[in-house]
Parts: sequence; structure tokens; C-alpha cells
Amino acid sequence: MNEAGLTSLLDQETMADRVAAGAPDWVVRHFETFTGALTGERNGTPFPCHFGTNAVQRGDLLYTAVPSLTDPDALFGLRDALLEYLDVYEDHADLAPLVVFFAPPDDVASLTEADWHEAMWHVLQFLHVNDPEPWPDDIPTDPDDPYFEFCFGGEPLFPTCRAPFYEERKSRYCPVSLETTFQPRSVFDGLTHDTEAGQHARDAIQDRLGDYDGVCPHADLGDWGVDGDREWRQYLFSADESQFPDECPLTVTPEVTALDGDEPPAAGAD
Repeated sequence: MNEAGLTSLLDQETMADRVAAGAPDWVVRHFETFTGALTGERNGTPFPCHFGTNAVQRGDLLYTAVPSLTDPDALFGLRDALLEYLDVYEDHADLAPLVVFFAPPDDVASLTEADWHEAMWHVLQFLHVNDPEPWPDDIPTDPDDPYFEFCFGGEPLFPTCRAPFYEERKSRYCPVSLETTFQPRSVFDGLTHDTEAGQHARDAIQDRLGDYDGVCPHADLGDWGVDGDREWRQYLFSADESQFPDECPLTVTPEVTALDGDEPPAAGAD
């Protein structure tokens, strides 16, 4: 961790130091807008997820920067940073999500909402195809199962994304490019919908969401394992349902497809 550059796994202090020392503009903007959003207010309301706000204020988050949404070398770098993250996050802090900043494509101004959904699912598919660990036996591979969750490195992960296409839902807005936060499913133990603590946290976040965004919480916002709720629809919420995928774009292969000691091409890589 904290190796040279910005594409390795970095703690918050190191990322802040490297941003201050002269990082590329897109990394600076990502870091400033991300930390500013989570620690600031909108419509007189703090950022809805108080867990994330507290983690930023404590300096507990981990980071990496990815210089392309499609270049295989850049995405292999993300794969390696994510694998390292899974090795260290439990010892780093009680709550230490991984925040991933993606560089904006050259044609960023012309991208539609559908393009951003495609980009996000391309990244997840790449990670899955090049995952050195098999899909966990206890996690369904069917995205239409309420207990489905994206898995990598043998661990279920909940990726939440911010992107430039949100005009109203500012809690999910990033003016730079795609921004993804990976949280291990295990951090939600004791905070599920069927616990008092989980229900309290959900109610508090949803109350803040309405005030912060100025619109009702998204219709797809739900709970893992609840009939009718689907996790994959929550990774990158729709703004325009007509541009949202008709079905989950991820193709899951339960067994390991990455070759030991080699780097196979990811499906759909440019």
C-alpha cells in the first residue's frame, strides 16, 4: 500500500498529499469534489450516508485512481489494487471502503447516460473475467435473485457509483467521470433490513436523501435479500429509465477464468 504514483492502493492521507503535490487535474477534481460532497451540505442537509461522512472525517477511506475506463492495462491495475484492498481493509479501519476515481474519456462531454451505464458494467465484467478467485458458493450468480451481489476475490462487494449525468440526484453526482465505491458485504453485518440498527440507519439515510437531493429517494433503493429488490439496479441508479439496461449486463462464470500467472483479455475490452 502507498506505493509510488496514484494507481496503487492509497490511504486517505497519502492520496491527499499526492493531490496537493501536483496530481493530474482529473484526480484533483475527483478528490476535492468527493470529499467536499461527503463533508458538506446541500439544501441545509448533510450528505445522506453518515457512515461515509464519518469515514472521510476520520481519514479511514482507501483510494486508487484508474487512468482509463477501457484500457486493459489500467483495468488490470484496478484489479490488483482491489485484490490488495481485500487483504488489508479489515486491519486498516472498522469501516474502510475503497473509492475508485476513473479518468474522464476524451469524449466525456458527448457521453449519454446509457454510455455511463455501459462503462460501469464493462469495468465490473473485466474484474469478474480476470478474478483469480471463484465466485462464492453462497452467493447466487443470477442477478434476478434478491441475494445476488457482485463478487470479486472471493468476497461479495457492494459497488455504488457517482457519475456526471445526474441533474437532480446530487448525492450520486460526480462532475468529473465515473466514481465507484466498493464496500464488502460483511460491513453491513448487523445493519440489514431485519435488524433494529439497520432499519434505523436506513430511515435516517432516506430522510436525509429526500432533503439533500430535493427529490424522493430512488425507486430502486432497497435492501439486500428482500423480495422485489435487486442489488444490481442500485450500483448506478437510473435518471432516465429508457437509458437503463433492460437486464443486468454482467455475465457470471462461477469458476475461475483468469489464467494463473497470465493475463487473459477481458470480454469487450477495447
